[in-house]
Amino acid sequence: MRELERDSPSDTPGCRRLAVVGRGRVGFALAQSLRDAGYEVDGPLGRGADGRGADAVLLCVPDAEIASAASTIAPGPVVGHCSGATGLGMLAPREAFSLHPLMTVTAEGADFAGAGAAIAGSTPRALAYAAELAGALRMRPVEIAEEDRAAYHAAASIAANFLVTLEAAAERVAATVGLERDQLVPLVRATVENWARLGPDRALTGPVARGDFATVARQREAIAGAAPDLLALFDALVAATSQLAAREAQPA
Repeated sequence: MRELERDSPSDTPGCRRLAVVGRGRVGFALAQSLRDAGYEVDGPLGRGADGRGADAVLLCVPDAEIASAASTIAPGPVVGHCSGATGLGMLAPREAFSLHPLMTVTAEGADFAGAGAAIAGSTPRALAYAAELAGALRMRPVEIAEEDRAAYHAAASIAANFLVTLEAAAERVAATVGLERDQLVPLVRATVENWARLGPDRALTGPVARGDFATVARQREAIAGAAPDLLALFDALVAATSQLAAREAQPA
């Protein structure tokens, strides 16, 4: 993995007209953001579009549909996808690239500025184009090797998707004592900011970090009564947090 310079090499293909295929959240968000960045964007187009007339086509479709969507693209344009976990083999034998924003996209859209972007290219020219698109969106492009795509995407899922699952669990337990989501939000935001600024070892707080397992036991008993289906998750998190706390306690 290596972070790339934002300035595009001189051999970047002259792709100013871009077709975006896929009318999901990512397709709409990328199409609008690239249009705002000065590209002539067709779309987002429906699945089955051939991208005729475009210099490049970006497929924003589910991973399982990438190969099928690529097969309908007319000869000529460089073809890319925005999957995090999928390599470029699905686009062979086309000159291909990938651009995966390291950013969550909701129905309300997304602000890509400052986010990371995993990129790849089957040729230096295609890689340069992926870096150009990332730069136009004010993202930070990082080249991810084919064999590292699954690990990269797993890290993204843990950081974003699983965090939401974890907060949903906290919200459920909080509701049993009359706390609402907005009362947890400042705590969550401060925790994320501390992790970003200090790293996990120094940001960790709470009874596990203090070694107060009597309190942990009382917490577990409360969860057993309020949401017993969350006990396995709670136990796994206590174990993982204990390992992190032990790592922090070790002398440098």
